[in-house]
Amino acid sequence: MYKRIVTGALLLITLSVAGCGGTGNPVRATWLNPRVTDNTVTIPASQVRNAKITHFNLALPKGEIAFMAYEVDRKLQVRADICPPCRSESYSLAKDKLICDTCATVFDARTGAGVQGACVAFPKAAVNYQITDGAVVMKVDDLMTAYLNTLKPGWP
Repeated sequence: MYKRIVTGALLLITLSVAGCGGTGNPVRATWLNPRVTDNTVTIPASQVRNAKITHFNLALPKGEIAFMAYEVDRKLQVRADICPPCRSESYSLAKDKLICDTCATVFDARTGAGVQGACVAFPKAAVNYQITDGAVVMKVDDLMTAYLNTLKPGWP
């Protein structure tokens, strides 16, 4: 009996160190429709918090680009929602990890840095924002900067 307990404990420690089993069940993102006025984009902070992770598109003359907003450690994060090598525009959130829904590459949800997988060289750049009257308020220029930075390998 003692041998089984020790073996089980060692297995759990090994899996934790290897990064297995520590992310829980991923939460799939829900889509939001942002409000765009001039150079300002807003989304409801409460919808981000309730959904855990959301996606929204920004319409530009040459097409739409995707972003994600989520909460980790009670802090909202807004990041570009693109995985350049696999062309995914969809991530799920599992505790403090972002998981690409196409290639399963894992990113740190706090920093956007790649952790494990084929596309780790393309960290998810953060978007500057403010919370005003219960809304996440972003500038189009800041969204574009984060998106373009995410298209390049490494940090800008």
